[in-house]
Amino acid sequence: MEFSLNTQILIGTFLIAAVLGAVVNKTNFCTMGAVSDWVNIGDKGRLRAWCLALTVALIGVMVMESMALVSFDGTRPPYRSANFAWARYLLGGALFGVGMTLASGCGNKNLVRIGGGNLKSIFVVAVAGVFAYLMTKTDFYGIVFHSWINPISIDLSRMDLSGQDLGSLFAAATGGDAANIRLIVGGLISVVVLVFVFKSRDFRRSRDNILGGLAVGLAVIAAWYLTGGPMGQEAIEEVEWLDAKPDGVGVQSFTFINPMGETLAYLAEPRNLLLVTFGVAALAGVIVGSFIYAVLTGNFRVEWFASIADFLRHLIGAVLMGIGGVLGMGCTIGQGVTGTSTLALGSFLTLFSIILGSATTMKVEYYRMLYEEASFGDALVTGLVDLHLLPRGLRRLEAL
Repeated sequence: MEFSLNTQILIGTFLIAAVLGAVVNKTNFCTMGAVSDWVNIGDKGRLRAWCLALTVALIGVMVMESMALVSFDGTRPPYRSANFAWARYLLGGALFGVGMTLASGCGNKNLVRIGGGNLKSIFVVAVAGVFAYLMTKTDFYGIVFHSWINPISIDLSRMDLSGQDLGSLFAAATGGDAANIRLIVGGLISVVVLVFVFKSRDFRRSRDNILGGLAVGLAVIAAWYLTGGPMGQEAIEEVEWLDAKPDGVGVQSFTFINPMGETLAYLAEPRNLLLVTFGVAALAGVIVGSFIYAVLTGNFRVEWFASIADFLRHLIGAVLMGIGGVLGMGCTIGQGVTGTSTLALGSFLTLFSIILGSATTMKVEYYRMLYEEASFGDALVTGLVDLHLLPRGLRRLEAL
């Protein structure tokens, strides 16, 4: 049986995602967990693993772009877009950060948990998928967000800028070549981050953290090459001649919120194989890979909500993840690793907002747990003091 190029790419995507799902399950690679460890107990092990993933993906993009193997100027989503929608990045990232904390993990982590038998994560992914669908397939985004976000977005093309990546921005400021500056900036970032990552003796001794970081970064690189390399370009040209075009063909790598909505769209019409996108294949691959690992290692455990409060917490988190993930044009993987690998300024802003939203939520919950009578405002202000975002003199509650 001979498969079309697009089908071959989807199969390749599924296989890469399956390996990703298995490794993430084994190593407990988790962005929310990394933030939690850092904020609550000062442990930066998983944070370093996540930074390693980002750096590996960035180096891979630099190599592929310098060798003209893949062009990252027209990706899905358009990370380097000249339309700098800063409000989308900040608000979307913050909503997603709050949501993933309430939902006990980001999109990727919930997919991995589904493979491990967690029924709560099925609910989270389904609800997030519904709201991702509403944001992308209906007028919901246009009515709620576009009318006020678009007017305050910055059109960089009016400033003779080709895009929002750091290479283009620094090139415009210095008069240099954007491609060369990307290599310089990307190289400097990579060196600084790798020094931070490997200066820790504990991290150097942690095989799981190193494996998790390498696997996530390499998976992002592999997907970029698969969809944007020679085969990917041929596939793009192949479908251009078709009357009924497959949805979602283009240069892209892993992100997991919008694909949840795409998966629901496909499940509504399971016979329409044109709806099987890169994201749908990736989502299925992560679940299957995690499932296989969980079964083989005896770690498959069925889990359900502990209480009504637990249910409501995950419901609210899933809603915020679905809206925030699409609004911010990516999740902790989609923007935090895939997007930042292109050096897009918007990706760094979204990542900052995700971490801030998550860390702040953790602090608020911590103080509300310690002081049942404390107001939300007191917990919020004290949490921001802990995060060094407000002066110490504003502290209203004492940590225990």
